[in-house]
Parts: sequence; structure tokens; C-alpha cells
Amino acid sequence: MNDLAAFPVTRKWPARHPDRLQLYSLSTPNGVKVSILLEETRLPYEVHLVSFETQDQMTPEFLSLSPNNKIPAILDPHGPGGKPLALFESGAILLYLADKTGLFMAQDAAGRYETIQWLMFQMGGIGPMFGQLGFFITFAGKDCEDKRPLGRYVAEARRLLGVLDRRLEGRDWIMGQHYGIADIATFPWVRNLVGFYEAGELVGFDDFAQVKRVLAAFVERPAVVKGLAIPKRP
Repeated sequence: MNDLAAFPVTRKWPARHPDRLQLYSLSTPNGVKVSILLEETRLPYEVHLVSFETQDQMTPEFLSLSPNNKIPAILDPHGPGGKPLALFESGAILLYLADKTGLFMAQDAAGRYETIQWLMFQMGGIGPMFGQLGFFITFAGKDCEDKRPLGRYVAEARRLLGVLDRRLEGRDWIMGQHYGIADIATFPWVRNLVGFYEAGELVGFDDFAQVKRVLAAFVERPAVVKGLAIPKRP
């Protein structure tokens, strides 16, 4: 068994099962990407709640694992070459876990890069833009008197939904017949947009029939249902 004690993060969040992959997260759209994939792959893992309310993400222990102070992050005791591997950034973690298990990622080179392309679309577009829209309608941005930022993010959210809607035309999932990490990365953000942010009417979500169809299929998956609630909030 590999000793995880060398990693400072384990001093704040001791591993009860050091032989399992350690997940440090919160049930946000980025956080649940990893818990959903872990549930889908059935890899054994132990979850640790990183509470924003107590600023856990700013502690030296967490920063030693995730220097950008963002969740999720993982510590895999059985990384490449049998050595422990620490990773932050949800997209990188999804790629790593897909490679580790050989699941939810096309195995041919062309399909692999096409999947990565749509993963980057989520990481660079849907996540940041939906998040900014949510800031303006749910958090402090709603007090901004200048309506131009909100208008920009509404327009950009609609544009991104349109790109996704066109991609899903005639396809079961983003990559076609096969569900994978591109879907796991994308649809927690779509769910958050129309759920937690309550922005469905604002962005005209009913205009995007294909996105609605695939979101409905996504949230019915048993691993998604479970992963969306991990880690449990206090």
C-alpha cells in the first residue's frame, strides 16, 4: 500500500481508506463531474468535503494539492507506475480517470481527440459563461446597475446552448451513441443553469429541444443521481 502521509492534504482530511482514491470536493457543477464519473466507473473512492463556508479551499493543506484553490482535486494512491498521483482541475481528472479505467472515452485516436474537443468546449465556454450568468442573477451581480454584463452573458449562454443543441441533433449523446466524459462535464452545468440559477426562462431554454432531451436522459442515470449529491453538504 502506498503511504499518503507525505501529502499535506491528508493532515487536514485523514484517509480512513488510504488504499482508495481520495476525492476532495463540493457538490457544485465542477465538483460533481468527478463524483459522477467515479460512480459510473465504480472505482473505490473516499470523499472529503471541502467547505467554502469555512474557507477550506484556502487552507495550506488544500492549496498543497490544488494551488488554484479550486475543487475538485484527487489523490490516487495507485497512480501511474504504482505511485500516488495528485491532480486538480476537473477536466484533467476526467481525462485521467477515463484513461485509468478505459471507460467513457473513445479508444481510437480520432474519437479521443473529438471527445477532448467537446470537453474543452465545456471547460472554456459553458462552465465560465454559465457561471458568470449565475453570478449576475443569483449572487452579488444582481446589484449591478449596469445591465450590459448581464445582457452579454445571457446572449453568450444562448449561443453556447445553440452550439450544443446543433451538436446533439440526431445523436443520443455529445459523442453520438456512446455516453462519456464530454456529457459528464457538460450536463451538470446545464442542470445548474436551469435549476439552481433558475435561468431557464431568461435564456429561452425551451428553444433548445435537443439539450432538454439529453439533460432529461442524463439526470435519470443512477450514477448521476448518486454523484450529484456527493459529497453531502452538512
